[in-house]
This record gives sequence, structure tokens and C-alpha cells, in this order.
Amino acid sequence: MSVKIQGGLNIAMKVPSHQYDAVIAFYRDVVGLEPFEEKAPAVGFLLGPNRLWIDEAPGYTQAEVWLELFAQDHRGALARLEDGGAIRCDQIEDLGEEFQGGWIMNPANVVHMVRQPDAW
Repeated sequence: MSVKIQGGLNIAMKVPSHQYDAVIAFYRDVVGLEPFEEKAPAVGFLLGPNRLWIDEAPGYTQAEVWLELFAQDHRGALARLEDGGAIRCDQIEDLGEEFQGGWIMNPANVVHMVRQPDAW
């Protein structure tokens, strides 16, 4: 059986502390995106059908963009992605033992959360 993987709703931008306030102001005041604080202290913005989360990342020297993928069979999807060259990186951020998903990096080291759509 083939595992179906599809794009998720969430995009996370991990921003160094020294740039965090300016990035929030940019998306709110310059771009004019509608903010929400559903999961404070993270600040999110509606980005069309997606949610752009701006997460403060102390210790980072530059911003990173993390993407989300959905799969009903997260274990099968993670295995398929690993077989295709993705690197598992579950240590990057703890999701808890009960979470139905995990983390991978693509060949360009872009982080992806792979999860069941109802897992969060």
C-alpha cells in the first residue's frame, strides 16, 4: 500500500531573538497579515489557507523555515521519506512520546514535521 503524504497547514519561522520583534512588526505592520496568538508565546499570522508561526529561537544566528506534512500513516510516511534520503531529526524539538509524528530534514536541511492531521 502506498502512503499518501500531503502539505500541512503550518509553516514555522524560527527567528533569532535579536530579529524577533522586527520580524513580527514586518508581517503585522508592513505586510498587513492578520495576527493570532492561539499558542502564545508564539505569534502566528494567517497566510492564505496556511498559518505562519513566528517562533523566537534564542541562540540561532539566522532564521530557519520549517514546514509541515500530513500523513494518516505517519510511521509509514516517515519510513518512506527516510528511504528517499530524508534524515530523521526527532531530537530537534521534543514532541512528546504520545505525539503521532516526527521530524525529518530534506537534502537541503529544511526541517519538516510529519504528523497525522489530527495529532496536535
